Amino acid sequence: MTAAGDAPHIVVIGLGYVGLPLAVALSEKFPTTGFDIDRRRIDELREGVDRTREIDGERLKASGLLFTSRAVDASGADVYVVTVPTPVTEDNEPDLRPLLAGTRTVGNLIQAGKQTIVVYESTVYPGVTEDVCGPELERLSGLKRGVDFFLGYSPERINPGDREHTIDRIVKVVAGENPDITARLVEIYGAITSAGAFPAASIKTAEAAKVIENAQRDINIAFMNEITQIFAKLDLSIWDVLEAAGTKWNFLKFQPGLVGGHCIGVDPYYLSHRAQQLGHDPQVILSGRSINDTMGAWVAEQLHARRDGKAGSVLVLGLTFKEDVPDLRNSRVVDVIERLKQLGHEVTVHDPLADNREAGHEYGLAIDPDALQGRYDVVLGAVPHAAYKTLAAEEIAALANEGGMIADLKGMWRDRAFSGTVDRWTL
Repeated sequence: MTAAGDAPHIVVIGLGYVGLPLAVALSEKFPTTGFDIDRRRIDELREGVDRTREIDGERLKASGLLFTSRAVDASGADVYVVTVPTPVTEDNEPDLRPLLAGTRTVGNLIQAGKQTIVVYESTVYPGVTEDVCGPELERLSGLKRGVDFFLGYSPERINPGDREHTIDRIVKVVAGENPDITARLVEIYGAITSAGAFPAASIKTAEAAKVIENAQRDINIAFMNEITQIFAKLDLSIWDVLEAAGTKWNFLKFQPGLVGGHCIGVDPYYLSHRAQQLGHDPQVILSGRSINDTMGAWVAEQLHARRDGKAGSVLVLGLTFKEDVPDLRNSRVVDVIERLKQLGHEVTVHDPLADNREAGHEYGLAIDPDALQGRYDVVLGAVPHAAYKTLAAEEIAALANEGGMIADLKGMWRDRAFSGTVDRWTL
C-alpha cells in the first residue's frame, strides 16, 4: 500500500465496456495501466479507436493511459481492478471462468511487500470476491490475504450508450475487507466522480447491492412483458395503456421488450444460483427470467399469426441488445430471428452499428448493409436506433411489399401514417 499522499499505480484488467471508461477516468487522476489480452483491442486503443464507442478518440489519446497486452507491463502495481465479464452457461449457471482467469492474471502480478489492493467490479453473487477469488489469489501468489494483499469490491454501473450517467457522474459503491481499505477505495473512486463514493457495510453487501439492481429491473420488465401478452389477447396496445397509466404520479415507467445485454438478462441467474445453494427457491426471480427469455419467440409467433401462418420474407432492423450501441452481447433479437426461421420465414438482418464479423462469430448471422434497398413481406423494427427512428413514413413503407406488414416492436413509429394496404403491428 502506498504511503499517504503518494499516487498509487493502478492497473485495470479488462478494457471492455466497463474497464475502458474506468481506466480512462482513473488515468486522469492516477498513473494507470490498462491491460487486456486482446492484442487487436490494444492496438486499436493506442490508435485512439474504441470499437465500443464509449470513449472518443481525442479523450483516449489525451488520457495518458498506458495500454498493454503484456503482463510484465502490469506487474507490481498498488491497485488492481478486475473488470472482466461474468456470463452464464447454456444451463444459466454462473460461468466464473473469465473472472478466475482475470484473478489468475492478478495473482501472478502482485508482489510481496506492496500490500496491494485487488478490487473486483464484475457482477457476482454475494461471497464470490472473498470465498472464491481471495483463495485463488493466495494460491497463485503465495501471499497471504489481509497481510500481503487486500480485497475490495466496487460494482460497475456502466450503461452502454448512456452519455448522462457516465462514470464521472454516478455514485460509486465501494467496500474493502477492512475499514482502512474501504477508506482508501473511497479516496480513489471519489476522485474520479463528482457524485462521490458510497462505503458499503461489507464486500458481500456491495456484491448483493449490484446483483439486485439488475434483478429488480428484470422483474419489472417481466411484468411489462406479461401484461403485454395479456393485452394482446384483448386487442389492446401496451403503448396506449402505458400512456394512460403513466399519468399517475407514482406509476413506474418500465417498458416491455427484449431483455438482453451483459447485465439485466444475466445477473439474476447469479442471485438465483446462490439462493438455491442456500436451499431457497427464488420463485419471483426465475419467473421473471422465464418470461423475458421467451419474449423473443412470442414476438415471432405474433408476427407469424398475423400473416395467417404464411411464411415470407422478413427484414429485421436492428440486432444489438439496445438502441444506439454496437454491443451484440446476449442480444435477444436473435431469439426472434431463430423462431421466425423455424416458422419458415426468410430473414434478412440490417444494423448500422453492429459488427458483421462479430454477428457471424456469435450468432452465425450475416448483416446485410444493402438490405434497405429491398422489399419484404414483413418489416420488423426490432431495435430503435436513431437511424430507424428518423425514417420518414414513405421510407419505411417503401420497404414493405404491397399488402405487407410493418411491425414496430418498441413503438418508435407510432406517429407515422402509412398509406396503402400495409398492415401495422406493435406491442
